Amino acid sequence: MSKISQQTIDAVLQPIGSAKGLPNAAYVDDQVFLHDRDAVLSASWAGIAFGSELPEPGYAKPLNFMGLPLLAVRDKSGEINVFHNVCSHRGMLLVAEEQPIKTVIRCRYHSWAYDLDGALRATPHIGGADKHECAGFNRDGHGLKLVRSALWMDVIFVNLSGDAPSFDEFIAPVVQRWEAFSGAGGLQEVYPSDTGSRLELTVASNWKLPVENYCEAYHVPWVHPGLSEYSPLDQHYNIVDGDDMSGQGTLNYTPTNAAEGVLPAFAAWPADKIKHAEYIALYPNVLLGIQADHAYAILLVPQAADRTLEKLQICYVGEKSAGPEYRECREAVLAAWKGVFVEDVFAVEAMQLGRQSPGFQGGVFTPIMDVPTHHFHAWVARKYQAAID
Repeated sequence: MSKISQQTIDAVLQPIGSAKGLPNAAYVDDQVFLHDRDAVLSASWAGIAFGSELPEPGYAKPLNFMGLPLLAVRDKSGEINVFHNVCSHRGMLLVAEEQPIKTVIRCRYHSWAYDLDGALRATPHIGGADKHECAGFNRDGHGLKLVRSALWMDVIFVNLSGDAPSFDEFIAPVVQRWEAFSGAGGLQEVYPSDTGSRLELTVASNWKLPVENYCEAYHVPWVHPGLSEYSPLDQHYNIVDGDDMSGQGTLNYTPTNAAEGVLPAFAAWPADKIKHAEYIALYPNVLLGIQADHAYAILLVPQAADRTLEKLQICYVGEKSAGPEYRECREAVLAAWKGVFVEDVFAVEAMQLGRQSPGFQGGVFTPIMDVPTHHFHAWVARKYQAAID
């Protein structure tokens, strides 16, 4: 990757007091954007969609992963699989729009058909008119190409390269850290709702800048003055836990109330930490938050070197919390977070514009406040290093 040299990588990997940040090319160059896809996001577990986007068995949703066509399918048993969204015959895009699939996934070109598990089931006229089988051709092995995937907290994760550590190993540091708040298995017992759960924002920045912004609290007093009133900077702490995540926590998050009552909380949440909350950037592109009465995930979906779709889904504690009696509470939570996340947009977009300047070549890190940010830069740099090696 000629745009990012070994010398540049070495500079990022220095101790924080002498390290430089990733160079401008990492944010603005189209070739580096594709390299990020193939050597950074594809080599790890990237979040691509939410399970709630496939609302019923037999539902199929096409996804664009930085130019790669993928297809998420919920099978008849309710399990979600992800495939490459191309026919095995001539490479035709299979599904162009999300839809319920009644029986099979059928190619519009030669009508080859696949079941919801990806197996090739029909090859019309393959042996000539009205001959649907052909000597020398076996349907086995010509089904849809499966992508390694996992579902956690309703986030659909994929590992495109197929050689990342197991998903259980990848997610273990988050699970273990947050068991102290949610209890064992608590994060699998949170649910999105039809109301008060979802938000999408498109930001004119590279996908890495929202990660950097999210994982530190240094900007809170100036970018989030309202948040800073009840969660000031001196109430925040840095999080660096394992290889694949960093972030911040607060000792003074105020659970959201509404006229109809208070949302259900995690039963295991310690009473003396009811105002604690943590916000973790799970590399490469999933931002997580946990509070006593809800948890959320933000998927950073890279669309171009300078454009990213942010998809937020808030999940609430227990199925009852997703019901109509808590609608006002959920909408209050969503409104509060929308205010915070919209405030961040100008910051990441202005940093993207700044990456056009030859007067900026990666910047510096402060040894205390920028620890999570440097951790992320070093993670990306090591991915670049692995590709060079």
